[in-house]
Amino acid sequence: MDEAELTPAEQRRRDARLRVELSQSNSLNESARAQKLVDDFVSQARDRGIPTEPLHAKLLDGHEVKTDKRGWYIRLDSSLAIGEDGHYYVLTVPGGLRERLRGVRLEPTPPPLVVGRGGRDGDSGDLSFFLARRLEQG
Repeated sequence: MDEAELTPAEQRRRDARLRVELSQSNSLNESARAQKLVDDFVSQARDRGIPTEPLHAKLLDGHEVKTDKRGWYIRLDSSLAIGEDGHYYVLTVPGGLRERLRGVRLEPTPPPLVVGRGGRDGDSGDLSFFLARRLEQG
């Protein structure tokens, strides 16, 4: 069907679908570039002998819990980390009493190039800044 033959509703649906596809493509591209930064960070941290530590997460109610991962915290508030497995972890997780007692299994998330996009000043910035600062801290 020619674009001129589409009804206004069909055109809106088509445009919306194209926007979603473009957004998903951009997200995948951004995550691939960010993963390269993460991989370089892990390599440099190991080369410098920067030790990993057990990662802890915060439940949405504020309680701190154990996790099944080790790695390096990259934010001063310990809300983000890079695992020794080379994955990016958000350390604010849902849960309740069971998670407080047993801990949580972390699931990696695709890394962003900009951490905390749309957040308050000081809470957001380029992933490369957070990684470089962590390497400088040793």
